[in-house]
Amino acid sequence: MANALTRDEQIQVIHLLVEGNSIRSIERITGINRNTVMSLTRRIGEKARKFLDANLRGLRLRHIEADEIWAFVKKKQDRLNATERFNPMLGDQFLYIAFDQDTKLIACYAIGKRNAEVTKAFVADLADRIVTQYPQLSTDGWNAYPAAVRESFGDEVAYGQIIKEFAEPVQPGRYGRPVMVASERRQITGLADIDLKSICTSHVERNNLSIRTFVRGFTRLSLGFSKKFENLAAAVAIHGAHYNFCRVHGSLRITPAMAAGVTDHVWGLDELLAAI
Repeated sequence: MANALTRDEQIQVIHLLVEGNSIRSIERITGINRNTVMSLTRRIGEKARKFLDANLRGLRLRHIEADEIWAFVKKKQDRLNATERFNPMLGDQFLYIAFDQDTKLIACYAIGKRNAEVTKAFVADLADRIVTQYPQLSTDGWNAYPAAVRESFGDEVAYGQIIKEFAEPVQPGRYGRPVMVASERRQITGLADIDLKSICTSHVERNNLSIRTFVRGFTRLSLGFSKKFENLAAAVAIHGAHYNFCRVHGSLRITPAMAAGVTDHVWGLDELLAAI
């Protein structure tokens, strides 16, 4: 069905998707059947994933921040029945993001369960893309990171963790905003000559807001959650390609891909779709 769409219709659908519209809202706006929209999304998403994998190589990044952002597929984890709990593509999912502090580039990502296996794959992918001699890496306190970083980077990285403590929210109810009351920075490896205050995940955490805004499957308290894992993965890949190559960053005035030296101009969505 996706092949029946004209080029302009495909661009319109993907444009609406990267601006945070849900599949059903795109159907209402364009009149294109939601199954056709979803088929196009999966097809373009797979191509976008391969495009990012091929083009985000040989990166010279000074300070990478890593974080995980939660979503769920079909049901939240505690709603899964006994059979569904054995399916790793259902329930809670975490998007691991490697975000460069200077260029704002999403260097790589991984999506899956929050466990040692996915963490190791994510860190190994990051290490394979960076050619910077002795980069700095900051993460949260997730306990699978140190072993994964040691295995992929060895001693060739300045790595530290920041652990934040939050108090109960002042506002009553489950959606009250928690207040950070303390933070601890830990030197894991190679930070002897670096100020521990430079350990930071604030930039990647701010990027989480952009993801929740522009990828409907991550928007909290909405009906836009993904019903299939491959749909969520496709939306993430499309967002990553559009964010890096097409979206001009507010503070940089250029795209992250330009800031990282991956390209020399702002891409239009038509150029991105042609490239992938």
